[in-house]
Amino acid sequence: MRLQYNNEGEFSLTKDFFGDDIPDYAILSHTWGADTEEVTYRDMTDGTGKNKIGYEKIRFCGEQARRDGLEYFWVDTCCIDKTNSVELQEAINSMFRWYQEAEVCYVYLSDVHLEVNNNLGRLVIRESIWFKRIRLKRWTLQELLAPHKVMFYDSNWRLIGDKESCCPIISSITGIGVNCILNSSEVRREMYFTRISWVEDRQTTKAEDIAYCLMGILNVHMPLQYGEGEFKAFERLQ
Repeated sequence: MRLQYNNEGEFSLTKDFFGDDIPDYAILSHTWGADTEEVTYRDMTDGTGKNKIGYEKIRFCGEQARRDGLEYFWVDTCCIDKTNSVELQEAINSMFRWYQEAEVCYVYLSDVHLEVNNNLGRLVIRESIWFKRIRLKRWTLQELLAPHKVMFYDSNWRLIGDKESCCPIISSITGIGVNCILNSSEVRREMYFTRISWVEDRQTTKAEDIAYCLMGILNVHMPLQYGEGEFKAFERLQ
């Protein structure tokens, strides 16, 4: 697992960490913008990307992690070398565990604008694209369920609430029970077809991702084969 390190406001990629050597870290969940807007692994290694819109998400995650006493953090856009197919496969198969083992997950809701009344802000998350999953970001479901601590922030990086305080609203949005939302160990105790039902109303850019985004939730590891179609992907998932 490769992380970002915050050195007094300067961010850099670490070496690969394995097993017990992985330090405590924060993790970011967000909806992706256009490819040209997001900071990539290559941008980080080349020392470019600070002028991209997506760099603000990296900056926020690093600074908030530091405020929470964490020097390391993980952002999917830049901590994975997506040109390396082996690394990408390993990362996708490890994603649920990485979110589960994070000290805290920051969810950035770029389309939510917090009002003065905090409770109203929590209601507004109903309309967030993060829950609708209709853009390029496809793995929101496990990013909600896997971490034990989730903090939601609006477009101006203002805290809306945590997973516990927002849980009734999240449950009504997703149709997922409160126990599973608050305790990731309960997720894998749910009936297989119950877990499958959680993605029935969700949209993905590629048909196969409807199945692939369930791998961590079903505790399944398998290679990605884009082009096989949704039916074949689900057949292998079982």
